[in-house]
Amino acid sequence: MEVVIIEKKTFEALLTDVATLMEKVNGLARMCNDRRLSNWLDGEDVCRMLRISPRTLQTLRDNRLIACSQVNRKFFYKPEEVERVLPLVECYRAKSDT
Repeated sequence: MEVVIIEKKTFEALLTDVATLMEKVNGLARMCNDRRLSNWLDGEDVCRMLRISPRTLQTLRDNRLIACSQVNRKFFYKPEEVERVLPLVECYRAKSDT
C-alpha cells in the first residue's frame, strides 16, 4: 500500500473543487431533464394523436417536416413537435377531403 501525504490546505482545496464540480454536474443534469425518453412519444402515440398512418408519419420524417430522435430502430418525438405539426396535418387532411 502506498501512502500519499499532502498539506491540510491542499486537501481542503481539493474537497472544495470536487464540491464545485458536483454542483456543476447536478446543474447540467437538471437542465437535461427534458431529454428523458419518458417525456417523448413513440410513433404509435404520434399516429394516434395526429390520426395518421405510420406511412404518413414516415413521409413527414423523410421530408423533414417533423423532428425526431432515433434510438436503435425506434423513433421518438417531443410532444411540442407533434403540436407544431398538427395544423399542417389538419390542413393536408382538409385539402384531400375536397
